[in-house]
Amino acid sequence: MTKEDTRDDPMQIDSNLPQQHQFNRAPSASLLTDYLRIYYGKFFPYTDMYKWLAYGNDGKHPGCDSSYFGRREFSFTIKSDRDEVYLRFQSFFNASEMETSIKAKCPTKIDIGAVYTVDPAKRHAYAQSGFNPVERELIFDIDISDYDDVRYCCSGADTCLNCWPLMTIAIKIIDTTLREDFGFNHILWVYSGRRGVHCWVCDSRARRLSKEQRSAIADYFHVYKGGENSLKKVTFSGPLHPFLARAYTDVLKHEFEKWISTQKLFEHEERFHKILQLIPDESVVSELAEKWQGNSIRWEHLKHMLQSGSKKTQGLRRCIEEIVFSYTYPRLDIQVTKGMNHLLKAPFCVHPGTGRVCIPIDPKKCEEFDPTSVPTVAQLIEELNTNASIGADNYVGKTSLAVSVNLFRTCFLEPLIRTCKDELESAYNSKIQQTKDSLSW
Repeated sequence: MTKEDTRDDPMQIDSNLPQQHQFNRAPSASLLTDYLRIYYGKFFPYTDMYKWLAYGNDGKHPGCDSSYFGRREFSFTIKSDRDEVYLRFQSFFNASEMETSIKAKCPTKIDIGAVYTVDPAKRHAYAQSGFNPVERELIFDIDISDYDDVRYCCSGADTCLNCWPLMTIAIKIIDTTLREDFGFNHILWVYSGRRGVHCWVCDSRARRLSKEQRSAIADYFHVYKGGENSLKKVTFSGPLHPFLARAYTDVLKHEFEKWISTQKLFEHEERFHKILQLIPDESVVSELAEKWQGNSIRWEHLKHMLQSGSKKTQGLRRCIEEIVFSYTYPRLDIQVTKGMNHLLKAPFCVHPGTGRVCIPIDPKKCEEFDPTSVPTVAQLIEELNTNASIGADNYVGKTSLAVSVNLFRTCFLEPLIRTCKDELESAYNSKIQQTKDSLSW
């Protein structure tokens, strides 16, 4: 057996695999490359990814656009112990081409971009006639590191089960709003592999939004004002917008009560003084600070004082909501949502820093999602070795990745493809009818 063959055989790398308690450790660059060769050879769902990004344009219907998938930009990050190479404007005619290229290049990261007017790989030939994005999923990027000013258990890229509920809150609010307020149906949520979540809105209407329309949707969600160092980021001057009122009543109010406990917001003076700084009335702040000396029910005191009849006339009517929103409302990277040419990490990538797979999240059960239990590539290889005798070529089915692939197919891909086929059929029939009508003249 050649060295190359050995690398592609998971049964031959058992001695290099970490022990069970080491699966959560990030692999070195060289070891990650070995893992990725196996992952891309055995696990990555190429056909499912193609079906998704082709949106029914697979050449099987007379009304489909055979150039559609080939006009999609992909980018590869190829990393070694010494350097990192970033390859933009990769494109593929079909699933087979995509699979061949990924297996050959073994990227540490795959990003997905827009669908352009022409094949991105041939963009220089069309520089004068125009190379522009024409379709792009409406996307949202939420990183838990953007909440570092309100979480005390972790910081930066680190996460734990105490602060991950911030991502659960974001999924609940954004998903509900996209469906109920904007009427979108085909929404994919994906774990980023380390510190956040990504949202892909894939309805045809969403993919064809202009930059101005995307900006309007981003602004609809936007609540935080001021710069990064601004003390007060949320100010409500009047009644809450119905969507914000729904978010507060259905999600934030309850989740903030739990956040108080997990982050011990009122058990440390520096933490509760930070909350007091969000109250614009110095007399109220002084009174609360005095009452809180040696008292453990500080949040109840604060609510009672700000919601009492005498305080409602002093410009404090919305202060409770402002505090809750400041700590728990989704913090979006607005520029990612507004633009059409922003690249976003592909689902089912392996995060190079953690070794975890970027798996889908069911928004209906997002509170059950545990980022610490997401499979790593090393774990998948070990599971494949353990279950080698089960089945023949169904490698995914022998591992814990099967649950995530099945979720992607049944809850997202299959309903999406049905809608795409219906839209293609409707557009084709309409075109045929128009042709008949023109000939009848």
